[in-house]
Amino acid sequence: MIQLRPLLACLALLPLPALAETEAQGTLNPDEMSLNRNLDEALKGNTSMTTCASGYLMTKSGQHDMARQLFQECVADGYTGAMTWMSYLDDNGFGAPMDPDGAANYDRMAAEAGDPVGMFNYGLDQIRGRGTVQDEAAGRALVDQAAALGFKDAQRLQASGYDLEEVTPDADNWKYAPLF
Repeated sequence: MIQLRPLLACLALLPLPALAETEAQGTLNPDEMSLNRNLDEALKGNTSMTTCASGYLMTKSGQHDMARQLFQECVADGYTGAMTWMSYLDDNGFGAPMDPDGAANYDRMAAEAGDPVGMFNYGLDQIRGRGTVQDEAAGRALVDQAAALGFKDAQRLQASGYDLEEVTPDADNWKYAPLF
């Protein structure tokens, strides 16, 4: 009988988890630290720097559709890093067809919000004429602004005399080649 008591005690506790999850008390063990939770929060309008930053993990793990949804919410709330990542997704065709115009638009938004990465990227877009009208002078001016704010890649580009090879992997050269 002594050995049966612990077994009976364990059996008596088995129904408790089913009772613990009720509508009045909320969800037992909610999904707290996952990419799905971050997306759910963003879709509810609860964005934050850390929630928006989780889009990086979504992108790098190949979950581009999820990243796009999250970044779009974060862009709507003014997060410039999300604008830069949306540009990356559009420029490379991750989760949607390649869209140089859309990519340049996100870069422009980030630049206009004062983000040095956005300034640098939109400056490159203008220098190349990719996704926007080619305007080398305006592009260099944006690169110069980013460099003045301490953005190292912009400073490297300046130091190279605006040689785009300095900041562009040669694997991407096909994207920037003239179409005519």
